[in-house]
Amino acid sequence: MRNYLLLLALLLSTALPRKAAAQAPTPAVLNHIALYVVDLQKSADFYKKALLLPEIPEPFKDGRHVWLRIGPHSQLHIIQGNKPQDHDINTHLAFSVPNLASFMAHLDKLGMRYGNWKSEPHKTTPRPDGVNQIYLQDPDGFWLEVNDDKF
Repeated sequence: MRNYLLLLALLLSTALPRKAAAQAPTPAVLNHIALYVVDLQKSADFYKKALLLPEIPEPFKDGRHVWLRIGPHSQLHIIQGNKPQDHDINTHLAFSVPNLASFMAHLDKLGMRYGNWKSEPHKTTPRPDGVNQIYLQDPDGFWLEVNDDKF
């Protein structure tokens, strides 16, 4: 009888669900950034022309949203409905390009204003790590940094 109870206990212990081993949390990854804008079409055109961001399907189909691809698994959601307001350069979105001089030439062709941190036109700001940056504003005044960081 004792052997029978041991065997039964062993069988039950393997049949019962066990608590999952504690799994370390993984870091969060960027999914999307949402910008609340005044003029949806003007902003969408800016991001598509200036930053060359491709438009992707959006599920709302209400005329108030445009979604753009900003990375392999990241998106920029532009949403209509904001009121005009001022934005500080310290709060900005940063993008990297392989060749900053080529990108600056692209902006020059489009007639877009850009400059360094001090707003000196057509100049770059070097970071201490050797990365060069420029800054520009979208139609709503949101600040954008474009740099040549190689990661």
